[in-house]
Amino acid sequence: MTHTHAGTGDTSTGTSRRTLIAGAGGLLMLASAPGTASAATTPRAAGPNRAPGSGASRTSLVTQGTTLVHADLHNHTLMSDGDGDPALAFASMREAGLDVAALTDHSTLFSIEGLSRSEWDRTGALADAADDPGQYTAIRGFEWSHPLLGHVNVWFSGSYTDLLQSSSMSRLYSWIGGSGGIAGFNHPGREVGRFDNFRYVAGAREPMIGLEMFNRGDDYLFDGWGSGQTSPLVACLNAGWRPGLTGVSDEHGTDWGFPEGKGRTGLWVTQNTRQEVLAAMRARRFFATRVSGLRLDATANGVRMGGVLPVGRGDVTFSVDLDRGPDWVGKPLRIQVLRPGSDAPVVPEMIDIEAGRVTQFTVPLDIVDGHWVVLRISDPSQPNASPGPANHPCNDWGVAYTSPWFLQP
Repeated sequence: MTHTHAGTGDTSTGTSRRTLIAGAGGLLMLASAPGTASAATTPRAAGPNRAPGSGASRTSLVTQGTTLVHADLHNHTLMSDGDGDPALAFASMREAGLDVAALTDHSTLFSIEGLSRSEWDRTGALADAADDPGQYTAIRGFEWSHPLLGHVNVWFSGSYTDLLQSSSMSRLYSWIGGSGGIAGFNHPGREVGRFDNFRYVAGAREPMIGLEMFNRGDDYLFDGWGSGQTSPLVACLNAGWRPGLTGVSDEHGTDWGFPEGKGRTGLWVTQNTRQEVLAAMRARRFFATRVSGLRLDATANGVRMGGVLPVGRGDVTFSVDLDRGPDWVGKPLRIQVLRPGSDAPVVPEMIDIEAGRVTQFTVPLDIVDGHWVVLRISDPSQPNASPGPANHPCNDWGVAYTSPWFLQP
Protein backbone atom coordinates (compact mmCIF):
# COMPACT_ATOMS: atom_id res chain seq x y z
CA MET A 1 0.00 0.00 0.00
CA THR A 2 1.36 3.38 -0.97
CA HIS A 3 1.88 5.86 1.80
CA THR A 4 -0.32 8.92 1.24
CA HIS A 5 0.09 11.24 4.22
CA ALA A 6 1.22 14.79 3.58
CA GLY A 7 4.95 15.38 3.28
CA THR A 8 7.02 17.95 5.10
CA GLY A 9 9.40 18.60 2.23
CA ASP A 10 13.00 17.66 1.61
CA THR A 11 15.48 18.37 4.37
CA SER A 12 19.03 18.60 3.16
CA THR A 13 20.42 21.43 5.27
CA GLY A 14 19.97 22.92 8.71
CA THR A 15 20.18 21.68 12.28
CA SER A 16 20.50 17.92 12.71
CA ARG A 17 17.42 16.07 13.90
CA ARG A 18 17.39 13.51 16.68
CA THR A 19 14.49 11.33 17.71
CA LEU A 20 13.94 9.80 21.11
CA ILE A 21 11.21 7.27 20.49
CA ALA A 22 9.41 6.60 23.73
CA GLY A 23 6.06 5.75 25.25
CA ALA A 24 3.33 3.33 24.27
CA GLY A 25 1.26 3.15 21.13
CA GLY A 26 3.91 4.71 18.91
CA LEU A 27 3.88 8.11 20.59
CA LEU A 28 7.06 10.09 20.12
CA MET A 29 8.97 12.28 22.49
CA LEU A 30 11.26 14.60 20.58
CA ALA A 31 14.65 15.80 21.68
CA SER A 32 16.92 17.90 19.53
CA ALA A 33 20.69 18.05 19.65
CA PRO A 34 22.98 20.29 17.65
CA GLY A 35 24.86 18.61 14.82
CA THR A 36 28.52 17.92 15.16
CA ALA A 37 29.18 18.72 11.53
CA SER A 38 27.67 20.80 8.80
CA ALA A 39 25.28 19.06 6.43
CA ALA A 40 27.64 20.12 3.67
CA THR A 41 30.52 18.09 5.08
CA THR A 42 32.59 16.54 2.29
CA PRO A 43 33.25 12.77 2.59
CA ARG A 44 36.73 11.97 3.88
CA ALA A 45 39.40 10.39 1.75
CA ALA A 46 39.56 6.62 1.93
CA GLY A 47 41.99 5.33 4.54
CA PRO A 48 43.85 2.02 4.92
CA ASN A 49 41.76 -1.06 4.03
CA ARG A 50 38.97 1.18 2.77
CA ALA A 51 39.95 1.75 -0.83
CA PRO A 52 38.15 -0.42 -3.39
CA GLY A 53 39.94 -3.75 -3.76
CA SER A 54 41.69 -3.59 -0.38
CA GLY A 55 41.64 -6.41 2.15
CA ALA A 56 41.25 -9.99 0.99
CA SER A 57 40.54 -10.96 -2.60
CA ARG A 58 36.89 -11.33 -3.59
CA THR A 59 37.12 -14.95 -4.80
CA SER A 60 36.02 -17.81 -2.54
CA LEU A 61 38.33 -20.78 -2.05
CA VAL A 62 35.47 -23.15 -1.13
CA THR A 63 32.70 -22.30 -3.63
CA GLN A 64 32.45 -21.14 -7.23
CA GLY A 65 30.27 -18.82 -9.29
CA THR A 66 29.98 -15.80 -6.99
CA THR A 67 32.05 -12.79 -5.98
CA LEU A 68 32.26 -11.09 -2.59
CA VAL A 69 30.90 -7.56 -2.25
CA HIS A 70 31.05 -5.49 0.93
CA ALA A 71 27.77 -3.89 2.00
CA ASP A 72 26.36 -1.49 4.56
CA LEU A 73 22.58 -1.88 4.64
CA HIS A 74 21.57 0.48 7.47
CA ASN A 75 22.27 4.23 7.36
CA HIS A 76 20.58 7.51 8.34
CA THR A 77 20.59 11.14 7.23
CA LEU A 78 18.94 14.44 8.06
CA MET A 79 15.74 12.98 6.66
CA SER A 80 15.29 11.29 10.04
CA ASP A 81 17.68 11.43 13.01
CA GLY A 82 21.08 11.56 11.28
CA ASP A 83 23.43 14.51 10.95
CA GLY A 84 24.36 14.33 7.28
CA ASP A 85 23.10 15.63 3.97
CA PRO A 86 21.53 12.67 2.14
CA ALA A 87 22.96 13.94 -1.14
CA LEU A 88 26.45 13.02 0.12
CA ALA A 89 25.76 9.58 1.61
CA PHE A 90 26.03 7.23 -1.37
CA ALA A 91 29.19 8.90 -2.69
CA SER A 92 30.78 8.69 0.76
CA MET A 93 30.11 4.96 1.04
CA ARG A 94 31.44 4.28 -2.44
CA GLU A 95 34.57 6.30 -1.72
CA ALA A 96 35.05 4.32 1.48
CA GLY A 97 35.32 1.10 -0.55
CA LEU A 98 31.83 -0.30 -0.06
CA ASP A 99 30.23 -2.05 -3.04
CA VAL A 100 26.60 -2.04 -1.86
CA ALA A 101 24.95 0.66 0.25
CA ALA A 102 21.47 1.49 1.50
CA LEU A 103 19.81 4.54 3.02
CA THR A 104 17.23 3.49 5.61
CA ASP A 105 15.85 6.55 7.36
CA HIS A 106 13.18 6.02 10.02
CA SER A 107 9.49 5.89 9.30
CA THR A 108 7.55 7.16 12.31
CA LEU A 109 4.02 8.16 13.35
CA PHE A 110 2.77 11.03 11.16
CA SER A 111 6.35 11.48 9.82
CA ILE A 112 7.39 13.20 13.07
CA GLU A 113 11.16 13.36 12.75
CA GLY A 114 10.96 10.59 10.17
CA LEU A 115 10.43 10.10 6.45
CA SER A 116 7.78 12.06 4.62
CA ARG A 117 6.43 11.02 1.23
CA SER A 118 8.61 13.57 -0.53
CA GLU A 119 11.68 12.36 1.37
CA TRP A 120 10.90 8.76 0.45
CA ASP A 121 10.75 9.82 -3.18
CA ARG A 122 14.00 11.73 -2.78
CA THR A 123 15.73 8.69 -1.30
CA GLY A 124 14.74 6.74 -4.39
CA ALA A 125 16.03 9.44 -6.72
CA LEU A 126 19.37 9.60 -4.88
CA ALA A 127 19.73 5.81 -5.00
CA ASP A 128 18.92 5.72 -8.71
CA ALA A 129 21.47 8.45 -9.44
CA ALA A 130 24.19 6.63 -7.46
CA ASP A 131 23.47 3.13 -8.74
CA ASP A 132 26.16 1.88 -11.12
CA PRO A 133 25.24 -1.65 -12.27
CA GLY A 134 28.19 -4.00 -12.15
CA GLN A 135 30.26 -1.66 -9.97
CA TYR A 136 28.15 -0.19 -7.17
CA THR A 137 24.64 -0.98 -5.97
CA ALA A 138 22.66 1.80 -4.25
CA ILE A 139 19.45 0.78 -2.49
CA ARG A 140 16.51 2.72 -1.08
CA GLY A 141 15.09 1.35 2.16
CA PHE A 142 13.48 2.50 5.39
CA GLU A 143 13.47 1.60 9.09
CA TRP A 144 10.05 0.90 10.59
CA SER A 145 10.43 2.20 14.14
CA HIS A 146 8.27 1.18 17.10
CA PRO A 147 9.27 2.46 20.56
CA LEU A 148 8.42 -0.82 22.29
CA LEU A 149 8.47 -3.61 19.71
CA GLY A 150 11.70 -2.63 17.96
CA HIS A 151 12.98 -1.53 14.57
CA VAL A 152 12.83 -3.37 11.25
CA ASN A 153 14.67 -2.46 8.05
CA VAL A 154 12.86 -2.96 4.75
CA TRP A 155 14.63 -2.97 1.36
CA PHE A 156 13.42 -3.27 -2.25
CA SER A 157 9.84 -2.22 -1.52
CA GLY A 158 8.06 0.20 -3.81
CA SER A 159 6.54 2.17 -0.94
CA TYR A 160 6.96 2.49 2.81
CA THR A 161 4.84 2.13 5.91
CA ASP A 162 4.84 3.55 9.43
CA LEU A 163 3.05 3.10 12.75
CA LEU A 164 -0.14 4.68 11.45
CA GLN A 165 -0.58 1.87 8.92
CA SER A 166 1.40 -0.92 10.58
CA SER A 167 1.13 -0.55 14.34
CA SER A 168 1.91 -4.17 15.28
CA MET A 169 4.32 -6.87 14.18
CA SER A 170 1.54 -8.87 12.51
CA ARG A 171 0.41 -5.85 10.50
CA LEU A 172 3.99 -5.07 9.54
CA TYR A 173 4.63 -8.65 8.40
CA SER A 174 1.46 -8.53 6.32
CA TRP A 175 2.55 -5.24 4.74
CA ILE A 176 6.03 -6.58 3.95
CA GLY A 177 4.54 -9.69 2.37
CA GLY A 178 2.50 -7.56 -0.01
CA SER A 179 5.26 -5.06 -0.77
CA GLY A 180 7.56 -7.35 -2.73
CA GLY A 181 10.39 -6.30 -0.40
CA ILE A 182 12.59 -8.03 2.13
CA ALA A 183 13.27 -7.10 5.74
CA GLY A 184 15.42 -7.72 8.80
CA PHE A 185 15.33 -7.44 12.60
CA ASN A 186 17.47 -4.48 13.74
CA HIS A 187 19.68 -4.27 16.89
CA PRO A 188 17.66 -7.17 18.34
CA GLY A 189 16.74 -6.90 21.98
CA ARG A 190 17.37 -3.20 22.43
CA GLU A 191 13.66 -2.47 22.74
CA VAL A 192 11.76 -4.15 25.54
CA GLY A 193 9.18 -5.86 23.30
CA ARG A 194 11.80 -7.63 21.14
CA PHE A 195 9.54 -7.95 18.08
CA ASP A 196 6.67 -9.33 20.15
CA ASN A 197 9.26 -11.64 21.72
CA PHE A 198 10.13 -12.96 18.24
CA ARG A 199 6.66 -14.52 17.94
CA TYR A 200 6.85 -16.65 14.80
CA VAL A 201 4.60 -15.96 11.82
CA ALA A 202 5.07 -18.64 9.17
CA GLY A 203 3.92 -16.43 6.29
CA ALA A 204 6.66 -13.90 7.06
CA ARG A 205 9.54 -16.37 7.26
CA GLU A 206 10.80 -15.93 3.71
CA PRO A 207 10.85 -12.10 3.45
CA MET A 208 12.40 -11.71 6.95
CA ILE A 209 15.90 -12.37 5.65
CA GLY A 210 18.14 -10.67 8.24
CA LEU A 211 19.07 -10.41 11.91
CA GLU A 212 21.68 -7.83 12.91
CA MET A 213 24.50 -9.39 14.90
CA PHE A 214 26.81 -6.37 14.65
CA ASN A 215 25.28 -2.91 14.90
CA ARG A 216 27.76 -0.03 15.05
CA GLY A 217 30.55 -1.54 17.17
CA ASP A 218 28.33 -3.85 19.22
CA ASP A 219 28.02 -7.63 19.14
CA TYR A 220 24.35 -8.52 19.80
CA LEU A 221 24.86 -12.20 20.65
CA PHE A 222 24.15 -11.55 24.35
CA ASP A 223 22.34 -8.21 24.23
CA GLY A 224 20.20 -7.76 27.33
CA TRP A 225 21.85 -10.65 29.15
CA GLY A 226 22.42 -8.68 32.35
CA SER A 227 18.68 -8.02 32.59
CA GLY A 228 17.83 -11.68 32.21
CA GLN A 229 16.99 -11.85 28.51
CA THR A 230 17.67 -14.77 26.22
CA SER A 231 20.33 -14.37 23.54
CA PRO A 232 18.57 -12.65 20.60
CA LEU A 233 20.16 -15.15 18.21
CA VAL A 234 18.78 -18.08 20.19
CA ALA A 235 15.37 -16.47 20.70
CA CYS A 236 14.97 -15.67 17.01
CA LEU A 237 16.17 -18.95 15.54
CA ASN A 238 14.54 -21.16 18.16
CA ALA A 239 11.21 -19.45 17.40
CA GLY A 240 11.40 -20.73 13.82
CA TRP A 241 12.66 -17.71 11.89
CA ARG A 242 15.30 -18.32 9.22
CA PRO A 243 17.26 -15.08 8.84
CA GLY A 244 20.78 -14.65 7.62
CA LEU A 245 23.10 -12.68 9.88
CA THR A 246 24.16 -9.11 9.06
CA GLY A 247 26.49 -6.41 10.29
CA VAL A 248 25.64 -2.73 9.84
CA SER A 249 27.07 0.64 10.80
CA ASP A 250 23.66 2.20 11.58
CA GLU A 251 25.45 5.44 10.69
CA HIS A 252 23.97 8.67 12.06
CA GLY A 253 26.96 10.92 11.40
CA THR A 254 28.48 12.38 8.25
CA ASP A 255 31.24 9.86 7.48
CA TRP A 256 29.18 7.03 6.03
CA GLY A 257 31.30 3.94 5.35
CA PHE A 258 34.52 5.15 6.93
CA PRO A 259 34.69 4.35 10.67
CA GLU A 260 36.65 1.15 11.19
CA GLY A 261 35.13 -1.33 13.63
CA LYS A 262 31.49 -0.76 12.69
CA GLY A 263 29.37 -3.57 11.33
CA ARG A 264 29.12 -4.52 7.67
CA THR A 265 27.82 -7.42 5.60
CA GLY A 266 29.66 -9.58 3.08
CA LEU A 267 27.38 -10.63 0.22
CA TRP A 268 28.19 -13.36 -2.30
CA VAL A 269 26.70 -12.25 -5.62
CA THR A 270 26.83 -13.38 -9.25
CA GLN A 271 26.88 -9.71 -10.32
CA ASN A 272 26.89 -6.45 -8.40
CA THR A 273 23.43 -5.32 -9.49
CA ARG A 274 20.22 -4.69 -7.58
CA GLN A 275 18.64 -7.84 -8.96
CA GLU A 276 21.55 -10.05 -7.95
CA VAL A 277 22.03 -8.37 -4.56
CA LEU A 278 18.34 -9.05 -3.87
CA ALA A 279 18.81 -12.68 -4.94
CA ALA A 280 21.79 -13.10 -2.59
CA MET A 281 19.87 -11.56 0.28
CA ARG A 282 16.86 -13.80 -0.31
CA ALA A 283 19.21 -16.82 -0.33
CA ARG A 284 20.84 -15.70 2.97
CA ARG A 285 24.15 -15.90 1.08
CA PHE A 286 25.96 -13.46 3.35
CA PHE A 287 27.88 -13.04 6.60
CA ALA A 288 28.17 -10.46 9.37
CA THR A 289 31.41 -8.81 10.40
CA ARG A 290 32.81 -5.57 11.85
CA VAL A 291 36.16 -5.84 10.09
CA SER A 292 36.64 -4.15 6.72
CA GLY A 293 38.05 -6.21 3.86
CA LEU A 294 37.20 -9.57 5.46
CA ARG A 295 36.33 -12.57 3.28
CA LEU A 296 34.31 -15.38 4.84
CA ASP A 297 32.70 -18.25 2.98
CA ALA A 298 31.63 -21.59 4.38
CA THR A 299 29.90 -24.81 3.41
CA ALA A 300 28.48 -27.70 5.43
CA ASN A 301 28.51 -31.00 3.53
CA GLY A 302 28.77 -28.83 0.43
CA VAL A 303 25.75 -26.65 1.33
CA ARG A 304 26.50 -22.96 1.49
CA MET A 305 25.71 -20.89 4.59
CA GLY A 306 22.12 -19.74 4.68
CA GLY A 307 20.90 -22.98 3.12
CA VAL A 308 18.96 -26.04 4.20
CA LEU A 309 21.18 -28.91 5.32
CA PRO A 310 19.54 -32.27 4.49
CA VAL A 311 20.70 -33.95 7.67
CA GLY A 312 18.72 -35.27 10.60
CA ARG A 313 21.61 -36.91 12.38
CA GLY A 314 25.22 -37.57 11.44
CA ASP A 315 28.66 -36.12 10.83
CA VAL A 316 28.78 -32.79 9.00
CA THR A 317 31.98 -31.53 7.40
CA PHE A 318 32.49 -27.78 7.32
CA SER A 319 34.85 -25.98 4.96
CA VAL A 320 35.67 -22.41 6.00
CA ASP A 321 37.53 -19.81 3.94
CA LEU A 322 38.61 -16.85 6.07
CA ASP A 323 41.01 -14.15 4.92
CA ARG A 324 41.69 -10.45 5.24
CA GLY A 325 44.75 -10.05 3.09
CA PRO A 326 48.46 -9.84 3.95
CA ASP A 327 47.99 -8.04 7.27
CA TRP A 328 46.14 -11.00 8.75
CA VAL A 329 48.07 -13.95 7.36
CA GLY A 330 48.74 -16.31 10.24
CA LYS A 331 46.58 -14.33 12.72
CA PRO A 332 45.29 -16.72 15.44
CA LEU A 333 41.50 -16.93 15.47
CA ARG A 334 38.85 -19.39 16.61
CA ILE A 335 35.81 -20.97 15.01
CA GLN A 336 32.97 -21.60 17.46
CA VAL A 337 30.15 -23.93 16.42
CA LEU A 338 26.90 -22.47 17.82
CA ARG A 339 23.93 -24.74 18.43
CA PRO A 340 20.54 -24.11 20.07
CA GLY A 341 20.32 -23.69 23.80
CA SER A 342 17.46 -22.63 26.03
CA ASP A 343 18.82 -19.14 26.63
CA ALA A 344 22.35 -19.00 25.18
CA PRO A 345 23.95 -20.91 22.31
CA VAL A 346 25.60 -24.22 23.09
CA VAL A 347 29.16 -24.52 21.74
CA PRO A 348 29.97 -28.22 21.16
CA GLU A 349 33.16 -27.56 19.19
CA MET A 350 35.85 -24.87 18.98
CA ILE A 351 38.61 -24.97 16.37
CA ASP A 352 41.72 -22.81 16.58
CA ILE A 353 42.69 -21.54 13.14
CA GLU A 354 44.91 -19.05 11.36
CA ALA A 355 43.57 -16.43 8.97
CA GLY A 356 44.49 -16.85 5.33
CA ARG A 357 43.86 -20.59 5.18
CA VAL A 358 40.95 -22.89 4.36
CA THR A 359 39.93 -24.94 7.40
CA GLN A 360 38.00 -28.21 7.32
CA PHE A 361 36.53 -29.98 10.32
CA THR A 362 33.76 -32.47 11.08
CA VAL A 363 31.11 -32.15 13.79
CA PRO A 364 28.32 -34.61 14.66
CA LEU A 365 24.91 -32.89 14.49
CA ASP A 366 21.52 -34.15 15.62
CA ILE A 367 18.28 -32.34 14.88
CA VAL A 368 17.01 -33.52 18.27
CA ASP A 369 19.37 -30.89 19.72
CA GLY A 370 17.91 -28.17 17.50
CA HIS A 371 17.42 -27.34 13.85
CA TRP A 372 20.13 -24.71 13.25
CA VAL A 373 23.89 -24.26 13.36
CA VAL A 374 25.98 -21.06 13.06
CA LEU A 375 29.73 -20.52 12.92
CA ARG A 376 31.13 -17.63 14.93
CA ILE A 377 34.66 -16.42 14.21
CA SER A 378 36.34 -14.87 17.23
CA ASP A 379 39.60 -13.39 18.45
CA PRO A 380 40.33 -15.19 21.74
CA SER A 381 42.89 -12.55 22.73
CA GLN A 382 40.20 -9.88 23.21
CA PRO A 383 37.12 -9.85 25.48
CA ASN A 384 33.51 -9.51 24.39
CA ALA A 385 32.34 -6.12 25.65
CA SER A 386 28.82 -7.58 26.04
CA PRO A 387 29.44 -11.01 27.59
CA GLY A 388 26.87 -13.68 28.34
CA PRO A 389 26.93 -16.40 31.01
CA ALA A 390 30.07 -16.66 33.09
CA ASN A 391 32.78 -18.66 31.33
CA HIS A 392 30.77 -18.97 28.11
CA PRO A 393 33.09 -19.69 25.15
CA CYS A 394 31.66 -16.71 23.25
CA ASN A 395 32.77 -14.19 25.87
CA ASP A 396 35.58 -13.24 23.51
CA TRP A 397 35.66 -10.69 20.69
CA GLY A 398 33.42 -11.53 17.75
CA VAL A 399 35.02 -11.10 14.32
CA ALA A 400 32.27 -12.54 12.11
CA TYR A 401 29.21 -14.79 11.94
CA THR A 402 28.16 -17.02 9.08
CA SER A 403 24.48 -17.12 8.24
CA PRO A 404 22.87 -20.23 9.75
CA TRP A 405 22.35 -23.61 8.21
CA PHE A 406 18.93 -25.15 8.88
CA LEU A 407 18.79 -28.90 9.46
CA GLN A 408 15.98 -30.71 7.66
CA PRO A 409 15.98 -34.50 7.32
